[in-house]
Amino acid sequence: MCLGIPARILSLVPGCPGQALADCGGVQRQVDISCVLEGEPPEALIDRWVVVHVGFALARLREEEAQASLAVLAQLQAQLPDLLSGPSHD
Repeated sequence: MCLGIPARILSLVPGCPGQALADCGGVQRQVDISCVLEGEPPEALIDRWVVVHVGFALARLREEEAQASLAVLAQLQAQLPDLLSGPSHD
């Protein structure tokens, strides 16, 4: 299964056209933004939300959509230990 993770574009990476620094759930990583420029200058993406998959920003998101997705991911993460442990065999 593949997941795209909401991320907020923080800044452009100097000397690397089409690259930006994004915050993905508190982790900052460099992502390729060339797929989401939509004819605008790269600076227009700063503080905007995108969906990131394998280092590429694939789509833009409204902040409300991003926050809703992050909330679902947090719920899944909170339940992960229970999901992985399976049924108890006491």
